[in-house]
Formats: sequence, structure tokens, C-alpha cells
Amino acid sequence: MCSLDIDHWRVIVPVKGQLSAKTRLHPPAGVARADLAHALALDTLTAALSCVTHDHLIVVTSDELTATFVRDQGATVVADLGNGLNAAVAQGIEYVQRVLGPGPTAVLLGDIPTLRPEDLAGTLSKCAMHPRAFVPDASGTGTVLLSALTPHDLQPRFGPHSAREHGRKHIRLDLDIPALRTDVDDDETLRQALAIGVGRHTAAALHQARG
Repeated sequence: MCSLDIDHWRVIVPVKGQLSAKTRLHPPAGVARADLAHALALDTLTAALSCVTHDHLIVVTSDELTATFVRDQGATVVADLGNGLNAAVAQGIEYVQRVLGPGPTAVLLGDIPTLRPEDLAGTLSKCAMHPRAFVPDASGTGTVLLSALTPHDLQPRFGPHSAREHGRKHIRLDLDIPALRTDVDDDETLRQALAIGVGRHTAAALHQARG
């Protein structure tokens, strides 16, 4: 469990359905892309669940396996209506505003298999110092985490060059935490994640590779 007190944070994690996820990723022979995408999400969620109060974790997904995992842990599932990443994030924000009310809220990408609970706790502690903040990915152009001290102030602009877009309204935090900033979208970022060390679900999925 995380030693830092972050019980007041709400964390929204959008997770794509397995069949539409990670189209730029080419897993090793014997590993289905859908299975690997699911494993990436489970490792991300496992780290978050070890850190965030379970009823403050909101997962927006259309994937039933992911939804079952989340519900079994006592966290919340919001059904993804399938209108894209920013729309899914907006659904999560709407849930937080309607059910949980004002309070610090973060959006965390669901494909960070290297994430550790202490990484997330430390990052949220730093985010708490700013009305709005974001953490760019390892390339510096994308975004792995977006935060605001109230959900109403979150302005998600995920997609190409999202760091530039988020930088218009949010404070950029270039933290030296590779395990947080390495989201897996393609073969190169998978190699980077493996060099850092992935969680047990991703490791188990890749263990199925032949040869």
C-alpha cells in the first residue's frame, strides 16, 4: 500500500476494449494483441488499486473482462459509449462530479504496465501543489496523467501532441519517473517498458511467446 495519504484523490482510468486496443503493437509470436492489451491495463489498474481508495477509482471501459476485474476489486466501472478517448474521459469526469462531488481528480492512462503504487502516490502529491497539472510521456509529446484540484477544471485533450495542448491550461511536470511515463503504444515503447520492468500480468502474457 502507499504510505502517502492520498485518500482524497479520485483517479479516472480509460481502458479500450481488447479488440480495438493497441493496433500499432505487434506482440511476439504466440501472444494475442488483445491479451497483451488486457494485461497492460490490469497491471496499470493493480498499481492504482494499491494506492487509491477503491471507491475513488473510476474505470471507463467497454471491455467486460476489465470491467469484471474492476468490480471484483470494489472499484467503479463506467460503460464507455465508444466515442473516443476524450469522450471516455469526459464520462469519467461527469461521474465524479455527479457522484463524488468536488475534490482533486486525475486521469491516468490505462496502458502503463511499469507503474508502481509509489510512483502514482508521489506524482499525485506533486500534482496537489497546482490547480491543474499534467505529466508528459517519455517522448515528451504525449500525456500519461492529467490532474486538477476539482473535476470541473480538467480539460482533456488526449491525442497527437497532447502535451502541447494540455500545456495551455495545465502546469507541465517533467518528473524523473520512467515507470510512470512509459505508456505502451507500439513495439518501441514495449521494449522500453520491458527494460524498466513490467507487472505480473504483462509478464505472464508475454511468457506465452514461442521460442
